[in-house]
Amino acid sequence: MTTHKDIGHSPFGSQTARVDELELKMMELRKELTTARNIGASIPSVEDYEFRDSNGATVRLSELFGDHDDLVVIHNMGESCQYCALWADGLSAFAPHIARRAALVLASPNSPASLMNQINKRGWKFRVISDAGTRFARDMGFEGQSVSHSTTRLPGVSAFHRERDATLAGFGRIHRVGAAQFGPGDEFCAIWPIFDLITGGVGGWVPVAPYAVGSS
Repeated sequence: MTTHKDIGHSPFGSQTARVDELELKMMELRKELTTARNIGASIPSVEDYEFRDSNGATVRLSELFGDHDDLVVIHNMGESCQYCALWADGLSAFAPHIARRAALVLASPNSPASLMNQINKRGWKFRVISDAGTRFARDMGFEGQSVSHSTTRLPGVSAFHRERDATLAGFGRIHRVGAAQFGPGDEFCAIWPIFDLITGGVGGWVPVAPYAVGSS
């Protein structure tokens, strides 16, 4: 990390040393947090779940890796949640960059027709699948039951790795190697730290669909 003293000036004036100290602490805590998340999220052998893509075709988890051995799955709550769409919009901008390192897919409880509608409206640049009717979200810890016994979904992300198995002339087990939940203020959506810099912070702002950009 390049500290501000290295470049001879700083936007933080008398708080420069304090800012540098806190940023270094945050970096160390973030490493600890990532380690704890990944240890807790580890699943040594994951079922090869069967999904439907936005065209209605059947696709298995193992097929989502494409040419990669690593896969990132965004757990989305569905079309009704504009907060979930906000995270997806941001990650879509990074999709071409992520694709050079790992496969990137969004999993939603919506129907294939709904998924295609969202792709067309929001211009998402990653693959989108429907996990409706599967235990995928529940098994990954992103679906449960509320006090009223209704099904609830949580937004977040899971990272998977698949083994290469020479004895099978292909691929062996799929592991989940990491996971994190999404929520306002987290490190997975760049809009929150931008709002932190504005007087009044996020204020009364809420995300809206792209065709309503400019609405209050």
